[in-house]
Amino acid sequence: MKDDEFFIKRVLSLAKRGLNFTFPNPLVGAVIVKNGKIVGEGFHKKFGSWHAEVLALKKAKEKAKGATLYTNLEPCCHFGKTPPCTQYILKAKIKRVVFSSLDPNPKVNGKGLEFFEKAKIETKVGVLKKEAKVLNESFFAFHQKGRPFVCLKFAASLDGKIATKNFQSKWITNEKARNYARRLRLWYQAVLVGANTVIKDNPHLGVREKNKKDPLRIVLDDRLKVPLESQIFRDKNLLLVTTKLAKKEKLKKLEKMKIPFIAYNQKRVSIPKLLEDLKSKNIVSVLVEGGGETIGSFFDEKLVDKIYAFYSPLIIGGKEAVPAVLGKGVKKLSCAPFLSQIKFKRFNKNFLIYGYLK
Repeated sequence: MKDDEFFIKRVLSLAKRGLNFTFPNPLVGAVIVKNGKIVGEGFHKKFGSWHAEVLALKKAKEKAKGATLYTNLEPCCHFGKTPPCTQYILKAKIKRVVFSSLDPNPKVNGKGLEFFEKAKIETKVGVLKKEAKVLNESFFAFHQKGRPFVCLKFAASLDGKIATKNFQSKWITNEKARNYARRLRLWYQAVLVGANTVIKDNPHLGVREKNKKDPLRIVLDDRLKVPLESQIFRDKNLLLVTTKLAKKEKLKKLEKMKIPFIAYNQKRVSIPKLLEDLKSKNIVSVLVEGGGETIGSFFDEKLVDKIYAFYSPLIIGGKEAVPAVLGKGVKKLSCAPFLSQIKFKRFNKNFLIYGYLK
């Protein structure tokens, strides 16, 4: 058991190397062990490329015969961008396969395990299952809930304000906290904000890291108010979401600019409908960064999975200051969303609280 955990930890470490490049696929690592020594390893590098198991087998070559293959997710058994990993594992004459969890994708979900059992290949499932699921929490939620994993992020004063009454928000939190917050974007396929955030802050919404991909930028803009000179228009990795209130001339301008957009035939963007459409586009995860109205709309629909709340020891005060969460709110405390599995992190005088909503 200790050996199995040791090698699965190595698998999880390898899997993280694919961060930011595998969407909508999960992060997967693989290690091949023979006589207690690693003879091959690999990780899924990017969407459409070889899976971790195959890369590990290619490195192990003939040494894979009679060895144990470790991976964090059930090997696939269907044709996708690449052939099924189960066939490669069988051909390599692997003796034993150890993986952390079944694949939630209905195209796999237990079929890989069944394949190994029929092929008389010894299997073990569940090693470091919790850690493996956290690593790919968006992928699991996408297939189990039938929608993208939704995470909310905001930076506020101690009294819950994200800007003064004059909309000054730079900077509430310190540089260390902001750098950490920006790096969170690496874990999400899309980042979403409301039109007012773009108009008032003109955010970049990218990771600003060399050799890393920016997430898809999604902007909710009922009337298409955002200036076309905003930073979000720097490339086509953008999705504007609007309604019938948008002027036709501006929609035509977006078409001419070849900017992707969705225009709903209603006065407000429906969050459930939006998530349904994002699922159809294979968007597995969304990081919602504001502002208060946008964050509140996700709470109102009970469509929040995780929260990152950064706080600075400031008191802004005033009823005209901008709160982190607006929307309809709740009438009873018993109905209020409650954070669980809470963790804390400090950035000198600033701190972060994060956790999950059931």
